[in-house]
Amino acid sequence: MSDSGFSYSFDQIKQMSEDVLKVAKRLGASSAEAELSLSIGQNVSVRMGEVENIEYNRDKGMSVTVYFDKQKGHASTSDLSPQALADTVAAACNIAKYTAKDEFCGLADAELMATEILDLDLNHPWDISVDEAIEIAKTCETAALQVDPRITNSEGASVSSGTGFFSYSNSHGFTGGYASSRHGISCSVIAESDNNMQRDYWYSTARAAQDLQLAADIGSVAGERTVRRLDAKKIKTCQVPVLFEAPLASGLISTLISAISGGNLYRKSSFLLDSLGKQVASPLLNIYEDPFIKKGLASSPFDNEGVATSARQLVENGVLQGYVLSSYSARKLGMKTTGNAGGNHNLIIQSGEHDFAGLLEQMGTGLVVTELLGHGMNMVTGDYSRGAAGFWVENGVIVHPVEEITIAGNMADMLKMIIGIGNDVLVQGSKQVGSILIERMTVASD
Repeated sequence: MSDSGFSYSFDQIKQMSEDVLKVAKRLGASSAEAELSLSIGQNVSVRMGEVENIEYNRDKGMSVTVYFDKQKGHASTSDLSPQALADTVAAACNIAKYTAKDEFCGLADAELMATEILDLDLNHPWDISVDEAIEIAKTCETAALQVDPRITNSEGASVSSGTGFFSYSNSHGFTGGYASSRHGISCSVIAESDNNMQRDYWYSTARAAQDLQLAADIGSVAGERTVRRLDAKKIKTCQVPVLFEAPLASGLISTLISAISGGNLYRKSSFLLDSLGKQVASPLLNIYEDPFIKKGLASSPFDNEGVATSARQLVENGVLQGYVLSSYSARKLGMKTTGNAGGNHNLIIQSGEHDFAGLLEQMGTGLVVTELLGHGMNMVTGDYSRGAAGFWVENGVIVHPVEEITIAGNMADMLKMIIGIGNDVLVQGSKQVGSILIERMTVASD
């Protein structure tokens, strides 16, 4: 593990995280957990060929949670001096004295702690100078501007690089941590035609710089996506199939994950209450959670509580196989943590046989959604209503772009009306999914 460029080594912050627990114990805490982290990063952006921003970040911090039986206190600091760490622990202990008892709080069970910290190849520092980053950003933006003469302006292109490491310790004797990196290139441009202006963007993100899409290709895609939106038309209100292209399809999966996550379940604020073992989606939907993908953007050998992660089938043929729980939410529900404190890990959504063009042909006549606006989703009822833009399709062929429309339905129904999942899979985050075709939604126009 490389500690280059950091003010502390990994071994030092590991020792500091363990020392914090000793302070908590001396102050009377029955148990405690602490995390120390360090990160450095650089972001460069250009606009219309000129450098717009050069940003550096160098962050460090410690957070500690203490438990006095069933009373909990939490505090954090960005000062890692011994005195500051001790003062922060004392503050957390003081807070705990004034909090109400909560029978469900506390560390995750000791027997669930990870015993083997797998190397998942998550750390690939990018030794890139500012000048090199500027040139890559300019290459990206230039490629976008050259796509079409109607692209007249730019919101800029950026190149970012970041790496860091952390150590987590708790009173069970568990200490674990690792280094990780994340890099990205993005571009957004504006096109104009007959006083109509449109914007769109594209980006790539990866653990290792060599896994990023080429800057020129990112720019070209951003430019093509922008130009295709020009001369948009309105359509009449109708009920038709709706195809969410891959970048937006992950949002549908995110909504499903939120609905089966512990916080929404124990608060009874989910449209999928008591759905374990039940049909919650189309038989076409299969979701596999895999925390152990090498270089994965959401890979981890343990969760935020030190609990060992595990690969599992989350949804099988539309039937829900498991919830997404931390130890606290699991206790509230009378269940066992699923190792998801801090969120889900890599979600692999099984693809169907069709690519994007094949899904258009399957759809026949309907709407392709490429942009969503607003947050019109009621997690309790599942009611879904979002502003949207995209393309009208007839006989499997895109006819023209559309804008100023609203798409509406109920998420519980939408999940069950999935009739196609494309093999045009994008890997831009924790969910790997292709475009998703919904059999029917209401499309409303002004």
